[in-house]
Amino acid sequence: MRTTLILPEELIDAAREATGLSSKTDTVVYALKEVVRRKRIGELKAMFGSVDIRLDLDKVRGRGQVRR
Repeated sequence: MRTTLILPEELIDAAREATGLSSKTDTVVYALKEVVRRKRIGELKAMFGSVDIRLDLDKVRGRGQVRR
């Protein structure tokens, strides 16, 4: 999608230098993906402790009973 944005040149240059990306487009796309990734990580962190998963790994892996 094409769009016109007014962005601070210094900020774009600093972001390009920090990421090592050569184009402004790649830098903006990277930044947008990073915002979404961080949001998802935050959502996962918020779920911490609220999901109770109890798995019998041997059963899940089809091993049957383990003899000792």
